Amino acid sequence: MTDLDPSRTKGRTVSGVDIVLEDVVKKYPGQAEAAVDNVSMHIPAGEIVVFVGPSGCGKTTTMRMINRLIEPTSGKITIGGIDALSINPDKLRRGIGYSIQQAGLFPHLTIAKNVGTVLGLIGWNKKKIAERTDEMLDLVGLEPGLYRDRYPRQLSGGQQQRVGVARALAADPPVLLMDEPFGAVDPITRGLLQDELMRLQSDLGKTIVFVTHDFNEAVKLGDRIAVLGNQSHIMQYDSPEAILANPANDMVAGFVGADASLKQLTLTRVRDVELLECPTAYSDGSIEELRAEIARRKVKWGLILDVRDRPIRWVSHNHLTNATSLRDVGNPIGASVSTQSTLQDALEALLAESSASTVVTGRRNEYRGLITIDTLVNHLSAMREEHSSTEEAGNGGVARAGGASS
Repeated sequence: MTDLDPSRTKGRTVSGVDIVLEDVVKKYPGQAEAAVDNVSMHIPAGEIVVFVGPSGCGKTTTMRMINRLIEPTSGKITIGGIDALSINPDKLRRGIGYSIQQAGLFPHLTIAKNVGTVLGLIGWNKKKIAERTDEMLDLVGLEPGLYRDRYPRQLSGGQQQRVGVARALAADPPVLLMDEPFGAVDPITRGLLQDELMRLQSDLGKTIVFVTHDFNEAVKLGDRIAVLGNQSHIMQYDSPEAILANPANDMVAGFVGADASLKQLTLTRVRDVELLECPTAYSDGSIEELRAEIARRKVKWGLILDVRDRPIRWVSHNHLTNATSLRDVGNPIGASVSTQSTLQDALEALLAESSASTVVTGRRNEYRGLITIDTLVNHLSAMREEHSSTEEAGNGGVARAGGASS
């Protein structure tokens, strides 16, 4: 049994463990006030808990005390029921995954050696490390044969971040700490990485503590959000839905912002709405059949798929008029979303697409359908009607109660 054994989580069917902070304080020498002041919090096993708050509020300091990269001045932190201060710091950190902004990869090591770093430290043999490294690269969507022998400088920012997550998960830790891991990449890549994290979490069930300054990211990823003020004082700790509906104070309301109704799009996944279908064909398929299907459905666009059902190009009736093959015809797929994406992600992708439709892909990037502006408008209208009905029912209930009491 390891020091952070998931079997200590009272029989829960997740691979993560509970984390409990009790009156945790961090005070640096020479400073009048504590950087973190008496924080108490229960982080349930298998959930993503997001710390969000203004710069300098202490959210990163609080997270780093969990794996003792920063030592607490006082208080208690237990991980899976074990006092973190009772574990050798190096051993503790090897049992906790850690992912940071810009991946933190070793530039002089190959991708394979970066992923296998912790595995070597805990004593795995070379064959087992190589097998696990390939497994982890595949898990985060990087083909091992293409990427294992490359160096970090040969990868994009998003690919480097995926390697960082693979390294953090390689030793199968029950806890994963993530410090603004997607903050240094462009918005489209950031959305894809968020989707990938959610896909991994649905499979792995880790306990994830995630630090961000982006409230939209917190709403998208978090099972629970801790809105932190100065010295990591907890302003509100609740589900995203509860915080959007009822901010605890003006500071939390400031994070929610005036567009709270639009942020409701972040609470719904693409997988939860009905997708539209689109005419499709493979690159070696029939031009005439695709053109006939586009005409029959009275739509402007069709999709070309590769042999693994991944969408690669949009084609219109005009594209097909003089085409001799489907291999090179059409426009490359631009912004797309996955079934893990939120409707907010879909809106952003739609605004970038000239076709007014965005492609939706599944777990292995296979084509699943389309989402359109009409989908989002209909969803928001349904939410508004539901909210109005709830308010009317509540008002009616109050009136009836008043009448009865008179």
